[in-house]
Amino acid sequence: MWILASNFLQGESSMVKTLSFILAFIAAMGIFVLPAVRAASDSIPPGEAGARAALDKSPRHHEWVNIQTPGPQVRLDAFLVYPERKDKAPVVIVIHEIFGLTDWIRAVADKLAEAGFIAIAPDLLTGRGPDGGGTDSFADRDAVVKAVRELSPARVDVMLNAVKAYATALPAATGRFGTVGFCWGGTQSFQYATVQPSLGAAVVYYGTSPELDALSAIHAPVLGLYGGDDARVVTTVGPAEIKMKELHKIFIPHIYEGAGHGFLRAQADRNGANLKAARSAWPETIKFLKKNLE
Repeated sequence: MWILASNFLQGESSMVKTLSFILAFIAAMGIFVLPAVRAASDSIPPGEAGARAALDKSPRHHEWVNIQTPGPQVRLDAFLVYPERKDKAPVVIVIHEIFGLTDWIRAVADKLAEAGFIAIAPDLLTGRGPDGGGTDSFADRDAVVKAVRELSPARVDVMLNAVKAYATALPAATGRFGTVGFCWGGTQSFQYATVQPSLGAAVVYYGTSPELDALSAIHAPVLGLYGGDDARVVTTVGPAEIKMKELHKIFIPHIYEGAGHGFLRAQADRNGANLKAARSAWPETIKFLKKNLE
């Protein structure tokens, strides 16, 4: 009887020790795994919900600038972010979504500056809102979308040229520049490559491709980043890829399975597919820009 009890207690003690070891191991793994998860999230721009907080805690220099443009809309407001580096930096123009210049676009600009670029995000609705305001002056998002849709491609090119002239002339700039655009802005980023021969690189996030006849005018390499479940946009990618190859021009498309339109902003959507796409697309963006602009 005593032997049985002793064996039981020894077994129970062994089980307790094993369980304690497992719990300690899990806790120890948590110390290392959780920061790794946080680090992966911190290495990409925040989602829309976290944009304001990311801007508030950024250590980088932010400022608003007024850029002179030709034509009736003389003033163009832009959000400018400087990187923390000792040498001059290339410029990246951040072209906003159809939702205008939002905190999220400004947070993307800040993240580009963290990677070493002078980032400038123009409000292409400057002067088009109530009382001559920009994006923030419209009554709601639907009104912003309507106003963005009314912008002519020619006027957008004029404004982007003005931003390019201003930013590349900054004392801290190298003179080299590229574009990154999202949604409607992604379409504009690709389109701008067809009319601006000095463009050093164009990044297209889920924007449609230009007409095939326009692609022959492109000089810059183009990186395209698309959600697999975004057929409206993705159906324009294949023909553009074929045509760019025929023209011996660089177009590198990535299509992320299961991700939707706007995946970099809407990272919490689509059961993790958008976040997975964002974690892959953003490092590709930085690598591509550094390779072609530094």
